Amino acid sequence: MANISSLGIGSGVLTSELVDQLVQAERAPTENRLAQKTERTQALISAYGTLRSAVTELRLPMRQLSAPDNLKAFSATSSNEDVAVSVDSSKANRGTYSVDVTSLASAQALASRDVFADRDKTSVGQGTMTLSVGDNTTNIVIDSSNDTLQGLANAINDSDAGVSAGVIDTGSGFQLVLSADETGTANAVSISVSGDSAGTDTDAQGLSRFAFNTSMDAGAGLNETIAASDAVMSINGVEVTRSTNSFENVIDGLTFDLTATGTSTVKVEQDLGAVADRVQDFVEKFNGLQETIDALAGFNAESGSGSLLTGDSVIRGIQNQLRQVLTRVVPGLEDASVRSLADVGITTNFETGSLEFDREEFMAQLKANPDDVTALFAEQGRATDSQVEFVRSGVNTEPGTYDINVTQAATQGTLAGNAAATFPVTIDGTNDEFSLLVNGDTSVNLQLTQQTYNSAQDLVDEIQAQLNSNNALNASDGSVQVSLGAGGELVFSSSTYGSESSVTLSSAESAATFGLDAATSTDGLDVAGTIDGRTAEGEGQTLFLGENSGAASGLQVQILGDQTGSRGSIQFIEGVGERTVDLITNFVGADGAIDTRTESLNRDLERIQENQIRLEERITAYRERLVSQFTAADSLISQLNSTQDFVSQQLAALAPQNNRNNN
Repeated sequence: MANISSLGIGSGVLTSELVDQLVQAERAPTENRLAQKTERTQALISAYGTLRSAVTELRLPMRQLSAPDNLKAFSATSSNEDVAVSVDSSKANRGTYSVDVTSLASAQALASRDVFADRDKTSVGQGTMTLSVGDNTTNIVIDSSNDTLQGLANAINDSDAGVSAGVIDTGSGFQLVLSADETGTANAVSISVSGDSAGTDTDAQGLSRFAFNTSMDAGAGLNETIAASDAVMSINGVEVTRSTNSFENVIDGLTFDLTATGTSTVKVEQDLGAVADRVQDFVEKFNGLQETIDALAGFNAESGSGSLLTGDSVIRGIQNQLRQVLTRVVPGLEDASVRSLADVGITTNFETGSLEFDREEFMAQLKANPDDVTALFAEQGRATDSQVEFVRSGVNTEPGTYDINVTQAATQGTLAGNAAATFPVTIDGTNDEFSLLVNGDTSVNLQLTQQTYNSAQDLVDEIQAQLNSNNALNASDGSVQVSLGAGGELVFSSSTYGSESSVTLSSAESAATFGLDAATSTDGLDVAGTIDGRTAEGEGQTLFLGENSGAASGLQVQILGDQTGSRGSIQFIEGVGERTVDLITNFVGADGAIDTRTESLNRDLERIQENQIRLEERITAYRERLVSQFTAADSLISQLNSTQDFVSQQLAALAPQNNRNNN
């Protein structure tokens, strides 16, 4: 095929420029149509992206309002800045409390009595130092590698014994100082020495100089510069003690942080303004969504023109479903004081479609009808039995009333002694320690105060005090209660309910002392029963239905007490917050209306791109066909031109001869 650049040589007409013009004329209509479709499709994808963002923005404030705890916000004030109070609104309630802080918690501090001339050279003695802090016991070996004051301090710090050590330059020499890492009497430090190379383990020589316990002779061992102490305060006349200056869960939902002794009046009040702020945020986000919809799908009556998404079915579906949820009477609240958003000052402007919020009316209704306002927005379960509590719903739980029947109440794991102890009981170094295993995974080591206990109650009080201050037990968020059985025997009960609840005796120096030499351990039982006539699962005190279990699927309730049989019913109410969150999730989630429409538009873009490829292929073939045809035509014209030139030459040659003949 001739090169396109050679076109027109023969004819002067069938040039490459003409090919380009014909190709462009063939390409333009389809290319313009595809470009317009691409531009519109991309604009639609962008519009749905904008819509998705506006809808998603509404989900956060509605999710906040769907949580019952966020609708009963509380704030606390303290008349004394040294008694700071923080609030967990999910647990707090209104109240006024008189607080009197009589002492703060402190960490024990010790110092060596001897002053050393050098921190890095002078020998302090060799042997084994045993540090006891709370439930932890740590052995530290002092030998030739660390037999100096600084070496001793470093060994203590490296041991992670719960004690920090340092060396102080007094100006006249060096002293070792120790401090417990944690405050409180439960974290007091006891130090003993064995194998003292320069003393008798208890004298004032060698390593023995660094021993300490409260029963040591005056002037022996380390000097206690600061005694370990607990924080003590009274709340409305009731004395409370903690090992730290932070008091949690003394009153439900309140945490007291103490910085000085003194008195304070603490007031806990419902923070109506904080809840109103959350509702205001929801109204603003909804109105923002409405403005976005107006921009994307509005119609200008004056110009008679619509917007990109005017009449779009996805937008109509979103608007209609949201309007239905936000204007309806909430199922279950038909007879309540508050039934719909309009009852709490949230109304619709039917000209603009936006919401209007009467803040004062809302706060008045929240104050007067807190339970109904909470149910209006959040999910709520209302039980007829005071010992049946709503825990949560499932994804598929439908509003309605469901019967509760209990066939087995949950129980706690227990350890019961086989006999009562004989009193008075003397506790000394031979029988003061025993260990429990709680809930199968928490080891609790107890060491009772060595003294004579004259009654069973005195012994129970001592054991309970040790249980309450046990670090391992507190870290597990569990607890154990000790009481006396019918025969005066000790009974230990785990605070946990269900099949994972247990208390067993791991070891005891003298189990018979406590009547535990043949103790019986009984594991707890999970609750069992039915919800809405369907067999439910039990975990501890929680009774619940799995998914695909009818209208009550996913419903969870907590069964308190030990009563079996019918436990009344629970009414599940799904507020507008929870319902709106579900709707929005359906709108913007996978396979939702917006996602489905966007995927369809992306497929349209792919088809347009395929059409563009086919257009290029067709245009390429068309160009090749034109070039081939033009080349052939140009060759023919060239031949005809050559023939014309030959004929012209022959005619020109004949012309003179004819002229001579005529003459």
